[in-house]
Amino acid sequence: MQISMAPETLIQETDTSRARQLAARENSAKAARKVAGEFEAMFVGMMIKSMRDTVGKNELTGGGKGEEIFQSMLDQEYATAIATSQGGIGLASMIEKQLMEDAVRRTEKASITVLKGKEKE
Repeated sequence: MQISMAPETLIQETDTSRARQLAARENSAKAARKVAGEFEAMFVGMMIKSMRDTVGKNELTGGGKGEEIFQSMLDQEYATAIATSQGGIGLASMIEKQLMEDAVRRTEKASITVLKGKEKE
């Protein structure tokens, strides 16, 4: 059984749905930017750690557990600074773009499903 809806009702529901999608997209854009930046910082940190492992130990400072901890913290700060300064290495922008494209595909697919469901009511 198919019930027809007034065109005005369908347009209003579509507009409301579109407004919700835009609001969700704005929030997801901020979240995607944050996650992509954090991922880039983590990736750069792993690169720095790998590079540091290839260099021999510094005999001048004496080494020890305290120096290892300090060096690790310093490397994390280097990674964050590299990732956030002047666009980082470009990984975050690519990840953000991919996340946003995926979010758009999911919202479009969801809105098509919702509209198809409304037609059958």
